[in-house]
Amino acid sequence: MYQHLFLTFGRMAVDLNIISRFDKSTVKHLRFPFSYHLMPVYLFALSQADTIIWPQAILAFFILHLIIYPSSNGYNSYQDRDEGSIGGLKHPPMVSENLYQATIILDALGILLSLLVSTWFACFVALYILISRAYSYRGLRLKKYPITGFLTVFFFQGAFTYLMVSAGLTEFSLGYYFTKGNLICMSIASLFIGSVYPLTQIYQHQADKKDGVTTISYKLGYLGTFFFSALMFTAAVVLLFYYFNLREQLIAFILFNILMLPVIIRLMFWFVKVKKDSANADFENTMNMNLIASTCMNIYFLILILNSNFNWF
Repeated sequence: MYQHLFLTFGRMAVDLNIISRFDKSTVKHLRFPFSYHLMPVYLFALSQADTIIWPQAILAFFILHLIIYPSSNGYNSYQDRDEGSIGGLKHPPMVSENLYQATIILDALGILLSLLVSTWFACFVALYILISRAYSYRGLRLKKYPITGFLTVFFFQGAFTYLMVSAGLTEFSLGYYFTKGNLICMSIASLFIGSVYPLTQIYQHQADKKDGVTTISYKLGYLGTFFFSALMFTAAVVLLFYYFNLREQLIAFILFNILMLPVIIRLMFWFVKVKKDSANADFENTMNMNLIASTCMNIYFLILILNSNFNWF
């Protein structure tokens, strides 16, 4: 059955002349490097998996970070048609129909490849695509509501993505998945996303408002956004302590705090700058903060993955 699907997609590729859809403007809007900032949840799930089927796990990584996430970025750009800076792209080019068609092609390819991982993984990927479209689509546009938009990202880029990744790493059974440990990890993933997401909106208040979008960051204000993000991060740290204490791995928790010091220090400096002048809540500071946070998180979870194989602590 899967072979037939791939042959069908191959014929579609010829008919649609796929390569021509991915022009320079389209590739920029797919924002492939931005997937780096979404890696921590994948690495978190990988670091906590009891068993891993590596070919399956690698394919799942490729599907999510090089197909599904870029497609979601592109579709959001197509719907928004931003003229100012957007996440990972300071000067976005004009969008075209090629961008929309490219997202359809990537979605189809992502779902088909997901079937090679597992049926559950493919189902979760398909649901993730539908939610990401509902988030951006102007006929529904969940992102324009501050609470609904936040909760959508909070759950689906956090807890749901952790679940989705878990389904791509090993043999998966929905009935046996929701253990205490997995539920805690899903919650931690959402809290980490909840701590970062409002900060990524802080430089777009006026552009979003002009487009009819009221973000949670806009409702909270500049300083309120920092306090809210700090609250989310603190809740994640408390839950992380509880989780590693249950597993008798407090060294892992101590390591987390050490590696997060650059994030905390950078956030404090940025907060002081914004408090003095809200003009500092700009694209450059946001992207720098996002890069530091993502890098520290990725390094931390990579260390946990290596530790699971070499038992350093």
